[in-house]
Amino acid sequence: MTSSDGPKGGNGTQSGRGGVRGARCVALIGPFASGKTTLLEAILARTGSITRAGSIAGKSTIGDSSPEARDHVMSVSLNVAEASFLGEQYTFIDCPGSVEFAFEGALALPACDMAIVVCEPDPKRVSALQVILKQLDDAGVPHLLFLNKIDASTIPVHDVIPSLQPASAKPLVLRQLPIWENGIATGFVDLASERAYVYREHASSKVIELPSAIAAREKEARFQMLEKLADYDDELMEQLLVDIPPPNDRVFDDLTKELRDGLICPVLIGSAEHGHGILRLLKALRHECPTVEDTAKRLKIDGAKSAAYVFKSVHTKAGGKLSLARVFAGEIADGTTVTSADGHEERVAGIFTIRGEEAVKRGAAKAGDTVAFGRLDSIRSGETISVGKAPAMQAAVPKAPQPALAIGLGLKDRKDEVKLSSAVTKLTDEDPSLTLEHNAEMHQILLHGQGEMHLRVALERLMRKYGIDVAREKRRIGYKETIRTATEVRARHKKQSGGHGQFGDVKLDIKPLPRSGGITFNETITGGVIPKNFIPSVEIGVRDYLIEGPLGFPVVDVAVTLTDGSYHTVDSSDMAFRQAGRLAMSEGMPKCNPVLLEPIMAVTIAVPSESNARINGIISQRRGHILGFDARPGWPGWDLIQAQIPEAEMDNLIIDLRSATAGVGSFTFGFDHLSEVSGRLRDQVLAASRAAAE
Repeated sequence: MTSSDGPKGGNGTQSGRGGVRGARCVALIGPFASGKTTLLEAILARTGSITRAGSIAGKSTIGDSSPEARDHVMSVSLNVAEASFLGEQYTFIDCPGSVEFAFEGALALPACDMAIVVCEPDPKRVSALQVILKQLDDAGVPHLLFLNKIDASTIPVHDVIPSLQPASAKPLVLRQLPIWENGIATGFVDLASERAYVYREHASSKVIELPSAIAAREKEARFQMLEKLADYDDELMEQLLVDIPPPNDRVFDDLTKELRDGLICPVLIGSAEHGHGILRLLKALRHECPTVEDTAKRLKIDGAKSAAYVFKSVHTKAGGKLSLARVFAGEIADGTTVTSADGHEERVAGIFTIRGEEAVKRGAAKAGDTVAFGRLDSIRSGETISVGKAPAMQAAVPKAPQPALAIGLGLKDRKDEVKLSSAVTKLTDEDPSLTLEHNAEMHQILLHGQGEMHLRVALERLMRKYGIDVAREKRRIGYKETIRTATEVRARHKKQSGGHGQFGDVKLDIKPLPRSGGITFNETITGGVIPKNFIPSVEIGVRDYLIEGPLGFPVVDVAVTLTDGSYHTVDSSDMAFRQAGRLAMSEGMPKCNPVLLEPIMAVTIAVPSESNARINGIISQRRGHILGFDARPGWPGWDLIQAQIPEAEMDNLIIDLRSATAGVGSFTFGFDHLSEVSGRLRDQVLAASRAAAE
């Protein structure tokens, strides 16, 4: 037997097909708990970047090194690390698998030349895998699938691939077959080179004779691979039709071209935990990964003299702000002045290599390098920056998803409000899928995010990084009130206390308006019974009262008409008529049969079709109404459910939705209308409002 692996570290100078290329950037992306962080450790160990792979259980990984990630045993932000393999440089970006933190990965994808999609050989992960692959297709990022944990699989690979195919719009092209002995994956066959290898724990695999037991299956699997490649290569198709074996170089060239062109998704197998399949994966990257020039062309910034894409901002305690970026053209050195998307200029204060949470100072960054720039305070994630006066052509980036959950932030010390705003501004700079809202109507500070864990981690960071301890509050609902019946009321404000007194006398006609009619004020005064200059003061008094009606909520859909009144030449004033208007409303509104209104949201829920029955139950439990179903455009096997749900029932909807869909369901929403609340629910809302006011 001879070793097939070559040197372990990055000391070699061999260039492989296409010659030496610049540094490349590769995303590790995949469903939650698929093993991405473990794969990063295996890659770093296999390339000699670290002496041995850390473990998640031992809290010793380069990635997921933040306290929040280790406490929750999951990735809660991007992990970045560099490795060198056979003389070529790579940056790996490990993207969080949880959908609650997925926007960080979405912002990083434009920086990447390709993606390794890490997935378990489990048909139950199809929906989660489909979300990832659709994101990559929409971004135009070439990708291959690394079928992880192959050693723990109980399903033959030739059955796994067809079960996962519905997740991919591109053909899944199996490139390796596992070799099994007594139920254990001991090696693999490379279908392109037709060589068999045996695994060795955390060491180089070795070439072996192709086992006779797998020879027939290998021939069949290789032919299936070639058939899929031939769909895009007429000459290869002709060779297959006349049974001419294509040369291996031709097969590798087709695999490379069709991957880069986004026509296929090759599938490799292995076990990140045991270091199996890592070398084959690295060699595939070396030969098939697009270059920085290819990626610049994909982003339509290939004509720029200088350009760098910022995909992540990090605020450190000691070093200020770091902007993680990929350089696509030109060179950026320490002290260089760069221009933001809106033409604002910033000066780079330090250039760093990032590995986990560690930043190490380095020299100038050139095309292909992935680095962190210091102190670009006005630059935001998703911007393309340039050297020179003119802003660079901006790379297309995804928009932040609509928040799915909100919590109130209660300050134990009101003096911390300014400190809180500053800290949350930094958090939202790091993670644009978080937003802070000062809701003046509800008198509440709200933090919006993508789910329960997303918000929990944000609060933990507030405490750890900025020392702000907030009390978590339930989000308040924007209840309103209106009236059912009309009335006429006359009120007089009269006060005498020496000198000029106060006198204002008004008669108001109060009527309900149709829903969404707003608040209107009119007057039909004749004969000068109230001077024209006092009428605006009456309206102010009316609107003062309507801020909080007889039920204790803002009033909507009411028409008020000033029909009569009187005045005193000495004692009447603007303030007197303002008070008279307010007094008339306070006497008249309770007689108009006031009713409580709640906001109803229009909700669009996106779920796999097999989850529909469970989603229907969730909507019904929340007093919702289903309006209809549609196929989700561009998403085979998914539906869009249109519904109306009271805003009071929206809290934690995302939690139930994800629980019912293995974590992949999502929704968007917006205000639709106000609806009357009656009976026991009305009494509960009013009682809670009174209790809060005491």
